[in-house]
Amino acid sequence: MTAITKDVLKAFKPQGEWFVGFDSDGCIFDSMELKHKECFIPNIIKYYDLQPVSKYARTAAEFVNLYSHWRGTNRFPALVKTFELLRDWPEVQRRNVTLVDWAPIQQFIDAAPALGNPALKEAVSRTENAVLKRTLEWSEAVNRDIEAMVKGLPPFPLVRESLMKLQGRTDIMVVSATPAEALRREWEEHDIDRYVALIAGQELGKKEEQLSLTASGKYAAGHILMVGDALGDLKAARSAGALFYPILPGKEDESWRVFHDEVSEQFLAGKYTKEHEAAHLAEFEKALPKAAPWMKS
Repeated sequence: MTAITKDVLKAFKPQGEWFVGFDSDGCIFDSMELKHKECFIPNIIKYYDLQPVSKYARTAAEFVNLYSHWRGTNRFPALVKTFELLRDWPEVQRRNVTLVDWAPIQQFIDAAPALGNPALKEAVSRTENAVLKRTLEWSEAVNRDIEAMVKGLPPFPLVRESLMKLQGRTDIMVVSATPAEALRREWEEHDIDRYVALIAGQELGKKEEQLSLTASGKYAAGHILMVGDALGDLKAARSAGALFYPILPGKEDESWRVFHDEVSEQFLAGKYTKEHEAAHLAEFEKALPKAAPWMKS
């Protein structure tokens, strides 16, 4: 599957009456734990000199990326949130560790048209900022480690069967904050790219932009569904006027069983209502807290 652009998303023409967008990491693939614990976090500690507080850095980054309200956030805002949690952690403060000045990273986040390595490379070239240069080196190291390590991870049980059930009845798209190259590699490795019309990664902007460009205004009310494991996926659904179904972190197998056996049929029959959605969302939001457990009084 060749690389796509925002213009391709905007020009996409429905082939059917129904549309389903899927997140990838943590939703389709059981890859979040491996990617963050073995690829992202060791490189955060290495590139930002956090060895003296490595256990706290690991805990903070795991909370942000896996077990909190920020799960699924693009790597750069998630990195900043990790630094913010470390700054406010009393045990870290007592160790007198100097954290990197992440203001340039935040400025890049605020200004970049799309949060990916291409935009960061341009910012490094334009500003010659040392913090941005280090962040680019970190991000490239993460990508190298993911390419070397994340292999042989199959989709969750009933993902393939669900995609097969939807194929021919819906337009299917991958909506993700993961780099497109990694997405294509992972979907092709398991031969499930055949079921989707489009694979969109972080280079095409935030998830809400990807979904809105592709589907908003092109389908009848109640005919667009987003499936994901993070609150960013819910935000994308809301921005596009789509319904949402959550894959619950820690309960992925059961979530996919319910989707395959019940939700997919309800949706295609026009019977997956806001009431059904709300029942699933109640449990989803409980699983993704904002308050870090070590900061509770």
